[in-house]
Amino acid sequence: MQISEEKRIAESELIINDDGSVFHIHVRPEELADNVILVGDPGRVDMVAEYLEDKEFRHQSREFVSVTGRYRGTRMTVLSTGIGTDNIDIVMNELDALANIDFSTRLVRPHRRTLNILRIGTSGAIQPDIPLGGFVFSHISIGCDGLLNWYAGRDEVSMPDYEEAFKRHVGWNRHLPDPYFVRAGKAMSELFSDCTLPGMTISASGFYGPQGRVLRMPLAMPDMLAKFESFSYGGHRITNFEMEGSAIAGIAAHLGHNAGTVCAIIAHRYRKSSNPDYKPVVRSLIELCLDRLSACPER
Repeated sequence: MQISEEKRIAESELIINDDGSVFHIHVRPEELADNVILVGDPGRVDMVAEYLEDKEFRHQSREFVSVTGRYRGTRMTVLSTGIGTDNIDIVMNELDALANIDFSTRLVRPHRRTLNILRIGTSGAIQPDIPLGGFVFSHISIGCDGLLNWYAGRDEVSMPDYEEAFKRHVGWNRHLPDPYFVRAGKAMSELFSDCTLPGMTISASGFYGPQGRVLRMPLAMPDMLAKFESFSYGGHRITNFEMEGSAIAGIAAHLGHNAGTVCAIIAHRYRKSSNPDYKPVVRSLIELCLDRLSACPER
């Protein structure tokens, strides 16, 4: 049967490497597990992989390091993203392409494959009662990065009433991209509801100004931290900062994947304190996440 060229995804839109792997993350379709752990730091991939057996490969391309193996019999892929939602745009789209596009025909597969995608990260708390070393699961992510606004149907996966209330409360600067609010996947939220602190988390587009840090440049919204801390809507308050979760939640919601972000609190913006020796805390969080994800059925 001849395939219409209109239905094919062009080579310029989905770049496939000579070895059959997707362009940036260098993973082949058969190498991707249903359960995917995302970490920002490439070095953290090996920390997670220490717990895996029957490791199939280790790939590295720029900041994207990947390993697939098994934890207590459950197949898992661990992948680093680097920092920022721009990288998440690459990672999430390429993971979905691996799962749902036939690389030989360049056609979308007729039966959708749903991935369980969990980001394990580090974060800074902005509420006084959230302890250093605590684990916060982002039931709602707030994107201050603007990424989701580039995609059609943005309002179908976002929470417009939260967005309008947030902009009014903060006095949102007109030069900044419109913020978006997105819920984590329901099934992923349920996995972590009894073992983490509930979070409404801001994903910032940078580490300094976008998170209210002042070194030598003043802020466009000087009172932003106090405004973020005092915002409350629908029974939720802003709990912490990180830099990737909003794009994971937003793109996953668009594409039908079960995704979420859980972070170890290693800095406290309210108390102006931090824990530089945070690796033991991150290791404990990794162990918790592996245990919970291993309960997800393979398809």
